[in-house]
Amino acid sequence: MDDHYRKKTLAIVVGGGPAPGINGVIRSVTIEAINSGMNVIGILDGFEHLSKGDSTHYKELKIEDVSRIHFSGGSILQTSRINPAKSKEMLDASLKALTQLSVDYLITIGGDDTATSAYKIDQLAKGQIQVAHVPKTIDNDLPLPGNMPTFGYQTARDFGFHIVQSLMLDAATTRRWYYVVTMGRKAGHLALGIGKSAGATLTIIGEEFRNTTISFETICDILEASIIKRMAQGNPYGVAVLAEGIITRIDSEELKSHPYVNLEKDLHGHIRLSEIDIGRITKDEVRRRLRERGLDVTIVNKDIGYELRCASPIPYDCEYTQDLGYAAVRYLLNDNSGAIVTVDKGQLIPIKFEDIIDENGRISTREVDVDSDGYQVARKYMIRLEKGDFDELKNVARLALIGNMKTNDFIEKFKYLINDPPAKDKQKSNSGKTKA
Repeated sequence: MDDHYRKKTLAIVVGGGPAPGINGVIRSVTIEAINSGMNVIGILDGFEHLSKGDSTHYKELKIEDVSRIHFSGGSILQTSRINPAKSKEMLDASLKALTQLSVDYLITIGGDDTATSAYKIDQLAKGQIQVAHVPKTIDNDLPLPGNMPTFGYQTARDFGFHIVQSLMLDAATTRRWYYVVTMGRKAGHLALGIGKSAGATLTIIGEEFRNTTISFETICDILEASIIKRMAQGNPYGVAVLAEGIITRIDSEELKSHPYVNLEKDLHGHIRLSEIDIGRITKDEVRRRLRERGLDVTIVNKDIGYELRCASPIPYDCEYTQDLGYAAVRYLLNDNSGAIVTVDKGQLIPIKFEDIIDENGRISTREVDVDSDGYQVARKYMIRLEKGDFDELKNVARLALIGNMKTNDFIEKFKYLINDPPAKDKQKSNSGKTKA
């Protein structure tokens, strides 16, 4: 049969960690592609088999297979973190396998690493296969227009909100603290979104340190000072939300000196943050400090992240993923290729890969803007040491008394936390005092 009349094939690949709404994109892409006269195949297990040149792991998708899957979390195609962009051999093998399947169009669903893989395949295919990427991550760290979230983020925030809300009631009932660590390797959007909406006592994100390398001691100082300030207010309990990405801001040599730290890296070369128990090591250090001064505070550490990734999507993500899947198919059928497909105010906005690829050949990251009004509002409602706490000596003396410290020692230890970013060298230059 003449290739002009051959029914064209669209393939779907899901990469990276799960996020609520993946099945919604699969559903939307499949329905629109079939209604446009194409065959649709779902590649199983991400790039795991494709990167080995194996074209046998796939399933043909029909409308009846996907019509109601958008209510469910997870991915009917599974996923993997195999990164074909690591080597030309893996990229060549992936393209070869897709060619064996007679794929004309490829839609990838994933975060920044999967987007980078899609970009590399698009470059290698040179028009043989047209490629579009649908951005997915609960971290919300891809640079979408109009500050639109990545799909899955809103559902993850919603589920995280309910968990933290429950922990806050437990904290008040039992008079204890919780240190809640959320996912967010490169950006603190999820931690801040959960902490701000739930009214957590405080939230710590990596961006507040403004690209400076910080000390583990600084994180513990923030947490310890918050406990003391809450005690001074008559509330010896609270919930602190910590973005896991703060680990990347701490000097790795310092981290190695702490127990329970594993600096193993994943397939994309990132430190496995889930293997570093930042909640436990901060809890142990803060409790040690307080006990040395005769203060017995119960602190419980808890990680939330995996619980959020396969949650059933809320209506926002059910609707959003339908728009994204449809937009991706229409983008490709309009003879386009090589873009991340986004939707803003109901309009399709493709972002060409080359417009957001950084100097290292990777998709750039959207971080929390700590100078924005939204972040400043969040800070106003946190219980942390602020400049006003040091304006009157009697106020400082009361905080020091609560913390079983001398006033001068309290100032020496904690006053630097009011700097932006909190850095002890700034305290030294501003006050003339030596480092504690």
